[in-house]
Amino acid sequence: MRIGIMGLGRMGMGIARRLMRGGHEVVVQNRNPAPGQELAKDGAIDTRTAEELVSKLSAPRIVWIMLPDGQVTEDAVNQVADLLSPGDILIDGGNSNFKDDVRRAKALKAKGIRYVDIGTSGGVWGLERGFCMMVGGEKDAVDTLDPILKTLAPGLGAIPRTQRSPEADPRAELGYIHAGPPGAGHFVKMIHNGIEYGLMQAFGEGFDILKGRNSEKLPEGERFDLNLADVAEVWRRGSVISSWLLDLTASALAKDPQLEEFTGIVNDSGEGRWTIQAAIEQAVPANVLTAALYTRFRSRTGNNFGEKILSAQRKGFGGHVEPK
Repeated sequence: MRIGIMGLGRMGMGIARRLMRGGHEVVVQNRNPAPGQELAKDGAIDTRTAEELVSKLSAPRIVWIMLPDGQVTEDAVNQVADLLSPGDILIDGGNSNFKDDVRRAKALKAKGIRYVDIGTSGGVWGLERGFCMMVGGEKDAVDTLDPILKTLAPGLGAIPRTQRSPEADPRAELGYIHAGPPGAGHFVKMIHNGIEYGLMQAFGEGFDILKGRNSEKLPEGERFDLNLADVAEVWRRGSVISSWLLDLTASALAKDPQLEEFTGIVNDSGEGRWTIQAAIEQAVPANVLTAALYTRFRSRTGNNFGEKILSAQRKGFGGHVEPK
């Protein structure tokens, strides 16, 4: 299939390259021309403007916007929508608020344009590992996109298969789902990121306790000078808490046991806040997720080793760099 991709940051580049490797034709556009020029060397069609990008597509045209949440995405959606025709598909694959998706889908449906929101997880590793995708949109649009989604997804891989009902949607174990109508994809991804905050915080606090066990404030016989890199590594091998986040932690500690590269200032990209807002709307207690978000706020006023763990994990899975 041929698809247009607007926005060639870390994720956008990975998506474009994975689709090209899968045999799809990719038309790209980015404000900074360098990434598009790089992809063009490998066969992508590089364009300078949204108008040129759309002109290189054939009906039903598919445009995937991969930009940061906020006004830049809102402007791109409006700009591209004005260039599309009834039956075309407009995808927001970034981390937009699901309420914005609901509003946009309604407005674009009146023009005959099919809007799809895709919550995309995988970070800088998605090119090689595949992207986990949570898709919101009408069935006909999502079905049209299936060849693209299947190429981007991780596939079955080596993970043991869950005993599922014969009627279960086979796409889930391939790494992508049709979560529901417009907005559902980004809603599921939002909760995914809220859970991510909690998991990361738990690792950070645990390793902070381990590191502090050698404090002079403790009785001498109860102090332990623990090798945190070894602890992280052994936990990867058969323990209940083994995970990709632990893999990233072990890798960071092996390279730099004191994590001196990091200050421990931990940003939040919005989804954690929206998760808590949804919990409030639904009157669902979310003690752990709320505390994890508030700890990120506190990290900006003074840092401990646990927050360095979070910074190391964020750099590992998403290439996120601490603010200076």
